[in-house]
Amino acid sequence: MQRPLPREAFSAPETYAKTRLPVDFAWTLIPDAYTSEEFHALEQERVFGRSWVPVCVADEVPEPGDFLVVEVAGRSIIVARNLDGELRAHHNVCRHRGARLCEGSGHVKRFFSCPYHAWAYDLDGACLGTPLFTPESEIPVDARAAFDMSDIKAFDKADMGLHPVRCAQWNFLVFVCLDPEAPALEDELGDLTERLAGYRLGEYRMARRVEYAIEADWKLIGENFMEYYHLPWVHPALVKVSPMDDHYRWQGPGKYVGFCTWPIAPNTDDGGWKGLPPVTFVEGQDAEAARFIWLYPNIAINVMANHVFLLLARPDGPGRTAEVAYLLTHPESVAGSADPEGDIDALMAFWDEVNQEDIGIVERVQDGLRNPAYEGGRMCYRFEESCHRFQNMVIDSMLGERVVPPGDDAETVRMFGPRDAAADRG
Repeated sequence: MQRPLPREAFSAPETYAKTRLPVDFAWTLIPDAYTSEEFHALEQERVFGRSWVPVCVADEVPEPGDFLVVEVAGRSIIVARNLDGELRAHHNVCRHRGARLCEGSGHVKRFFSCPYHAWAYDLDGACLGTPLFTPESEIPVDARAAFDMSDIKAFDKADMGLHPVRCAQWNFLVFVCLDPEAPALEDELGDLTERLAGYRLGEYRMARRVEYAIEADWKLIGENFMEYYHLPWVHPALVKVSPMDDHYRWQGPGKYVGFCTWPIAPNTDDGGWKGLPPVTFVEGQDAEAARFIWLYPNIAINVMANHVFLLLARPDGPGRTAEVAYLLTHPESVAGSADPEGDIDALMAFWDEVNQEDIGIVERVQDGLRNPAYEGGRMCYRFEESCHRFQNMVIDSMLGERVVPPGDDAETVRMFGPRDAAADRG
């Protein structure tokens, strides 16, 4: 029992040697990764400070002038839509004395105004007004003498714009990246855009949004999402509509973990993920499957032919997560339903029940990980291949390695039962 490890250990390859082994022999990520303040601080810098991080759905900033304040790696960032309808992101800090410009979400007509000294910035980040420095401010006429700066040394507002943050949209998701040297978002997505092209995800609209406060590390939420091993014991209702024999890995190259249920089963008395009618343009296996993706670092994307469900897991300190759930629908599904609000409510209730079950179990895991007697556990081959892939992506980030993992040879690989050519579907 050597925990907690010193901060320098989290940058050392030997710390992760047992998790780097092939999944047949691998052990789980070190417990300190979920409990240590030092690990969390380094993780903020190396995982969230260097990755493309999802921060919201596009419908949360739908119109020019709309903005949303988000936090990534401890930095406050304004995500806004400019007057041309384009997304922009900037550090939420005034260039004068460092005050935070905005809080929460809202709408501005043309510019952000600092609450401290009224410096103004447009939606593209350009500095528009500096009341103490330039004469065009809105200072009352009878007070301007006190602010006479006619003898000011050279000052150019063009040098005083907000510090920009890289921002990109992929279908309905908005991402930011703090690292100017990171490859483009497309490099991390790998083949995911192609794999999901048939669903036309960019046409989906936000129908519901729910927040959860979870007393467990964000990585535990991801790992729980991406393995089926726990389903019979934790999700008795879900397993009825997600039969164990119909689970497959669905994994191409990219910084994501992909798997699916195929075919999805009908609803039961406990509910299910049917309800809204499916869209007519989704064809073939896509029309019969539920696709599940954990996109690195911190979002679950559940895609079916009649809706999309997202879980955005925002770290809120070691052992705490602020999670946001989104239910998105396609206009065609909504138009085809006799009771769209009722169908959407039923879907959200089903997902909420599943999520509450997951929250309960990951919080128990978090409690257990704090016990120094636990030093890590052996990976359960086949059932936890996805966790092994994810944990090694985390290790890559902690060691400063930029790696895009490869995919499987077959299109779908059966997760339970014998592994042979007949069980895999290429």
